[in-house]
Amino acid sequence: MNTKKKKKKLRVAIQGITASFHEVAALTYFNEPIDTVECLSFHALCESLKHNEADFAVMAIENSIAGSILPNYFLLQEYHFSIIGELYLPIHMHLLALPGVKLENIRHIESHPMAIRQCTDFLHKLKGVEIRESDDTALSAQKVKDKKLKDTAAIANEHAAKKFGLQILEKRIETNKKNFTRFLILNRKDGAAKESNKASLCFEVSNEAGSLANVLLAFKEQNINLTKIQSIPIIGKPREY
Repeated sequence: MNTKKKKKKLRVAIQGITASFHEVAALTYFNEPIDTVECLSFHALCESLKHNEADFAVMAIENSIAGSILPNYFLLQEYHFSIIGELYLPIHMHLLALPGVKLENIRHIESHPMAIRQCTDFLHKLKGVEIRESDDTALSAQKVKDKKLKDTAAIANEHAAKKFGLQILEKRIETNKKNFTRFLILNRKDGAAKESNKASLCFEVSNEAGSLANVLLAFKEQNINLTKIQSIPIIGKPREY
């Protein structure tokens, strides 16, 4: 008799639903079967991890075209999760529609705001088309399928096209073809990951000349390279970051 216990799948909270870019990032990072915990907002994602509904969470933090997702920096401050890893995922945006629909039939295009911002050059060329924001790229694709919307297209990935039986009207509509999104892997537990060589710090400096330069000089003296500096407003302190 085989008494070996079956390995329990990791529960990973993602923003969006299955076939979203967050799910692709989670599967790529963990490289094993996982149970995704679908969350329609980043706040819901953090709540899921906080209340032990997930073992880890995957959170997008910046895109090479659309830039930083500033609200997520505030969430990181609020929830105090540990960042145990990161992933740079190539992002390929496609325009999806019901089979048989042509581009000239499209009157509405729907997707997540960050996805829309990554495709502005393509979208600006379209005439008479309304752009609508949604909670998720894959959710937009599912809506087109479930409601049989012949006048609506979704911006999403190839996984969503396959899952929801949609055709790709236009491939690779992202403004820059070297498009990627940086995802953070979050955990409730304190402590650095094994063999970690990167850290994220949050600090406040006084509103006077040279205060930030003094902090940066300390990194230089310790031969520590900085890969990103992001300033965010301090709530309740106008003009301070």
